[in-house]
Amino acid sequence: MTASSTRRTTAKSRIAAVGAIAVAGALILTGCGDQTDKGGSSSETAKSNSAPLFSKLPKKIQDAGVIKVGTNAEYAPMESTEGGKIVGVDPDLADALGKQLGVKFEFTSGSFDGLITAVNSGRYDIAMSSITDNKQRQEGLDDKGKKLGEGVDFVDYFVAGTAIYVKKGNPENIQGLEDLCGRTAAVQRGTTYEKALQDQSKKCKDAGKKAIDIESFENDTEAQTRVKSGGAVAGINDYPVAVDLARKADGGNAFEVINKQYDAGPFGIVLSKKNTELRDVLKEAVDAIIKDGSYKKVLEKWGAQSGAIDQSAINGGK
Repeated sequence: MTASSTRRTTAKSRIAAVGAIAVAGALILTGCGDQTDKGGSSSETAKSNSAPLFSKLPKKIQDAGVIKVGTNAEYAPMESTEGGKIVGVDPDLADALGKQLGVKFEFTSGSFDGLITAVNSGRYDIAMSSITDNKQRQEGLDDKGKKLGEGVDFVDYFVAGTAIYVKKGNPENIQGLEDLCGRTAAVQRGTTYEKALQDQSKKCKDAGKKAIDIESFENDTEAQTRVKSGGAVAGINDYPVAVDLARKADGGNAFEVINKQYDAGPFGIVLSKKNTELRDVLKEAVDAIIKDGSYKKVLEKWGAQSGAIDQSAINGGK
């Protein structure tokens, strides 16, 4: 902008000459086909990118050089914010995928329960945020099978179950979901573990016990605070997230995890069902980083080896 401004005073005096040259140039190029700078630049970029899977990406992604990723950065070690930067298992796996694809993954944090809608609206190319792959999300259904909106596709890359975390020392002696009948439990809204609490609450009532008082929060930090203050006897989260929370919060003195996982299932990268080209090459990329060992290194770095898979799948959740 500065260089352009310095030329502004002399530009007017050259307009006539430039216009004449432009007209002549246009006449010469009339019979020469498409020779725009943009077309040539895109072609050269594609030819010069040596990443193994770059040529299989949609042209829109090739031209942009970026895959826009929606996330909810509140799930350490999977994704969280440190020093204004989104870090964790998912961003590091995305970096490894980027080496296979020849593009960068650009993460933006938003509300968890809005991620799928944002992908289908085109705001993000994908969502990567510890999102459990299941049939309801694939088909856009609510818990009762009613159509909520557009379904999505998943590229599975990790596996985890639901875990219960409690205050350090487990003062209420919570040993499983069944012990939450008639008690208060905290959870983040729109998650599969909120559904796990709802299912257990129904079981409580069917057994003649009191329902679980489920307190659902906009973000997981609020749920953790509720448990820490004693307002809820337990919180529910993904197993690797709960383990990391117990290890780090207050130097490991705030929480502990009940040693049991429920309903383990795959985490998947979320894409619009219209974006099959990107979906298929992402699956290839996940399989490639599993094969070359970079996948294992990322999980080991964050202590998340328990969620490792041997091969990716598309819509593998049930």
